[in-house]
Amino acid sequence: MSLYDRIGINYSDLRKPDRRIEKSIWKEIGNAMRILNIGAGAGSYEPKNRQVTAVEPSATMMAQRPRDAAPVIQTSAEDLPFGDKEFDLAMALLTIHHWKDLEQGLSEMRRVSHRQLIFTWNPTHPGFWLTQDYFPEILAIDQAIFPDFEEFEKNLGPLKRIPVPIPSDCTDGFGCAYWQRPEAYLLPEVRQAISTFTKIKETESGIRNLRKDLESGNWEERFGFLRNMDSLDLGYTLLVN
Repeated sequence: MSLYDRIGINYSDLRKPDRRIEKSIWKEIGNAMRILNIGAGAGSYEPKNRQVTAVEPSATMMAQRPRDAAPVIQTSAEDLPFGDKEFDLAMALLTIHHWKDLEQGLSEMRRVSHRQLIFTWNPTHPGFWLTQDYFPEILAIDQAIFPDFEEFEKNLGPLKRIPVPIPSDCTDGFGCAYWQRPEAYLLPEVRQAISTFTKIKETESGIRNLRKDLESGNWEERFGFLRNMDSLDLGYTLLVN
């Protein structure tokens, strides 16, 4: 069973595409017309005015794709049922860290497309208050499962690296999305839509400490300056050739 068959039940409600992140992605798609979206999930960030084909291993995620979404095939990144250079561009958005065989997946990605675009997280980033002070195990897991940029370039060749600052009101509820809204992490449904939370052994103590610091004002005293920021660089990056 795919991880997202277990945790992706309300995914489309909590992981809505953020228009500012979308703008950054679409800019790098450029004039590519035939696009493959690998690990496509519920279809976030798929351009509507292009010929998009999606692949996704989880039936639960496939079922949440909108009716007007691109056609989707249930398969994995490591086994793409397409011909060589069939697509102008293949994109993989916040999915690479779930692939079972990174080298094989990237090899397939390169085989079927002329260009590649990846949205990922930089594992050399030190994290932020949530992972530094309340859930250090999450930071350790993320730094272990997200590949170094050099791994991508070893398989895909030189890549342009484009930082993607995360808006303070980001609508796409991935791991760092609520950096300015700490109360959100207290909600079980929010944590369920963040895959790394499902991989840590125990969350109660971190949640208890965060709730205590919010109620006492300690969080506000230490991190309240974040309330005045519109966006923050948290290590999310677009890699494109």
